[in-house]
Amino acid sequence: MRTGEQVVQSLPWRWNVQGKIFIIGGLGYMFDAWDVALNGFLTPLLGLEFGLSTGQRGLVATANLVGMAVGAVLWGTIADRMGRKRAFSITIAIFALFSVLGALSPNWEIFLLLRFLAGVGLGGCIPVDYAIVSEFSPAKLRGKILAAMDGWWPIGATMAGVSATLLVPFAGNWRWMLALMVLPALLLVWIRRGVPESPLYLARTGREEEARAVIDDMVRRTGATPEPYVITAAAPGATTSDKRWLAAGVEQLRMVWSFSPQITGVAWSLFISVMVVYYAALSWMPSILRSQGMDDVAAFASTTIMNAVGILGVITSVLLVELVGRKWVIGVAGPLAGLALVVFALVMDSPTAAIATIAVFGFFALVVIPVMYAYVSELYPTELRASGFGWASSSSRAVTGFVPLIFGTLLWPVLGLPLTFTVMALLVVAAVVFMAFCAPETRGRELDRITGTEEKLDTPA
Repeated sequence: MRTGEQVVQSLPWRWNVQGKIFIIGGLGYMFDAWDVALNGFLTPLLGLEFGLSTGQRGLVATANLVGMAVGAVLWGTIADRMGRKRAFSITIAIFALFSVLGALSPNWEIFLLLRFLAGVGLGGCIPVDYAIVSEFSPAKLRGKILAAMDGWWPIGATMAGVSATLLVPFAGNWRWMLALMVLPALLLVWIRRGVPESPLYLARTGREEEARAVIDDMVRRTGATPEPYVITAAAPGATTSDKRWLAAGVEQLRMVWSFSPQITGVAWSLFISVMVVYYAALSWMPSILRSQGMDDVAAFASTTIMNAVGILGVITSVLLVELVGRKWVIGVAGPLAGLALVVFALVMDSPTAAIATIAVFGFFALVVIPVMYAYVSELYPTELRASGFGWASSSSRAVTGFVPLIFGTLLWPVLGLPLTFTVMALLVVAAVVFMAFCAPETRGRELDRITGTEEKLDTPA
C-alpha cells in the first residue's frame, strides 16, 4: 500500500489544483525579485537626495539583503514548526507593511531600518514558497515546476526596471517606486488565504485527519482514481512547539548539518557563490553604467534588458532540467554567467558590447538560479525542506548582504571590475566542482528518498 505522500506526488497536474498553488507562490517570489532589483535603482537616486557617499549608497542594498538573510532563517524554521500555510501569508504581509512605511521615510537612517524590516518579511518567501510548491508537485514534473517558479523572478525584476525607468523623470520618484510595488502585494495577502496546508507537512507532524482531508480533496479535484493509502508516522520531535524560536532555529541548523554535512556544504557553497555574482551585478549595474556616461534613463533601461532576457533563461532551464539533470545545468550555466560579467568588464567602454554582454549574463544567471533552487529544495527531507533551503538561502543573503557595501568601497575601486568579476567567477567554478563530487543527482527521484550514502557520488544522468 502506498503512502499519502506517494499519492500526492503521483497525481496528474491540474492548473486549478497544483497550478493555483504554483501561481500564488510564484507571485510572492515575483515581489522578492521586484524588491531586490529595486535596490539597484534606488541606490543612485537616494544618493542624490540625501547626499550619500559611495559606501553609504552600498548600505541601501545591504540593509535589505541582510534583513532577507534573517527572514530566510526565521521563516524557514517557522514553516517547519508552525506550518507552510500560516508562514505563507504572514511573510508577504510584513513585507508590504514596512515597504509602505519605507516610502514615507523622512531620512536615510529610518529608510535603512525599514528596508531591513521589509527584508525580514520578504526573506521568508523563497524558502516557504518553494517548500509548499515542491510538496504539492507531481514527482515526474517537480523539476520543471520548481525551475519554472524562477520565471517569476525576471518578471518581477523587469517590472522593477520598467517602473523605475518610467518614474525617473519625476521628483521624489523613488518613493513612488516603493509604493507602486506594495499595492499588488497587499492583494496577494488576501489571495493566499485560500491555499491549503501541505499534506506532507501535516503527515510529518502527526495531523493525520487533516492530511487525509487535503489528499482526498486533491485526488477528487485532479480526477485521479481513489485508492487506500497510509499516512507516514510523525517524525520524532516534529510536533514540538514549546521551544523559543531562537532555540528552534539553532536546533534546526544543527539538524540540517547533521543530516548530511556534504549536502549542506554543497547547498551553501552554490547559493553563496552564484548569488554573490548575481546580487553584485543587480545592485550596482545602474551605477556602473552611469559611471560610463549613461544618464539615468539609459542606465535603468539597459539594466532592465538584463532582467528581461532572464525570462528566456528560465524557459531554457525548464526545458533542460529534466532532460539533462540538475547538476549538468548548474555546472555549465553557472561558470558561463560569471564569464559573461568578466567579458562585460573588459568591453564596457563600448555601450553596444556592454549591453550585449550583460544581456548574456542575465540569460545564464536565470538558467542556473532556477535549477539551483529546485535542486537544493529536493535534497532535504520534508521535515527539513523549508529550513534546509532557508538556511542555504540565508547563508547567501548574509554574505551577499554585505557585497553591495564591499563592492562599492573596496572591490570596484581597488581591484577594478575585470579582476573583481574574475574572482567571483572562480568561486562559482569551485562550488560546481564541489557539487559534482559530493551531491547526488535528484532528477526523477521521489522526495524523501533522494539522498543516501551510496548515492553521494552520483554523476549527472
